[in-house]
Amino acid sequence: MPLLLDTGPLYALADADDDWHTRVREFLKLERQSLLVPFTVIPEAAYLMRKRLGVEAEMRFAESLAYGEIATENLTQRDLARCAELLHIYGFLGFVDASIVAVAERLKLPALVTTDRRDFARVRPAHVAAFQLLP
Repeated sequence: MPLLLDTGPLYALADADDDWHTRVREFLKLERQSLLVPFTVIPEAAYLMRKRLGVEAEMRFAESLAYGEIATENLTQRDLARCAELLHIYGFLGFVDASIVAVAERLKLPALVTTDRRDFARVRPAHVAAFQLLP
């Protein structure tokens, strides 16, 4: 079962000064599961890396995707419909986070790798009572 990643952990891995950097790096070092991101996470993570860390960080991220270190998951039409539902239900949830929930529900993934405890802890997914938030 893959580990579904949010933007926060991807950014934390790239930024050695981020509060989550060591925690995320050590957690992923011990995990043997493959890493997966919804396609919607990629532009958000790349934008933050370029804006805050520079071109080199964004290029390293693009290379990790190109080399298959992180797998990507496209959204289906059904996922998009679920995103719209989630945005109506959870006014605090943005589209990217809604897409993470929709993909997790479709793939029946009980855990999310995220630094966003506040928002994801408030979401009640369709397939489990609550997400296990990692690390």
